[in-house]
Amino acid sequence: MMDLLDRKIIAELQRNARESTTKIATKLGVARTTVHERISRMEDRGVIAGYSVVLQEHPEGHKVQVVVMAEVQQKETRRIIKRLETYPEVRQCLSINGEFDLIICAEAPRIEDLDILVDEIAAIPGVVRTNTNVIFGRRIDRI
Repeated sequence: MMDLLDRKIIAELQRNARESTTKIATKLGVARTTVHERISRMEDRGVIAGYSVVLQEHPEGHKVQVVVMAEVQQKETRRIIKRLETYPEVRQCLSINGEFDLIICAEAPRIEDLDILVDEIAAIPGVVRTNTNVIFGRRIDRI
């Protein structure tokens, strides 16, 4: 079970995973050993599964991003996901409940590239229908 202090430590690590335990402790008003022990415990329990590196945006500039919601025939889901894996523009695919079955996150340098991608996704056998939204900006980004 995580408490408020654990969640605050995680938030600090999400902002900067390389931040020292001393700096985190100072920000949170607790002892450095407390932060160190809490992080170790969360790692041991699997709450913190790892750390990652966030690369700088592509040097050519900002990429256009879309979210495609897709309704699919259930028996075709695995085949559709395998096909989606072949598109380099597809960054993430999530299975969901509700009106749609998959959320597909994609990015490309130009909206025209994504227009072609969305048409191709809609043409995959087993995809019943899609709904696409363009992402205007990120308000919170902890990835």
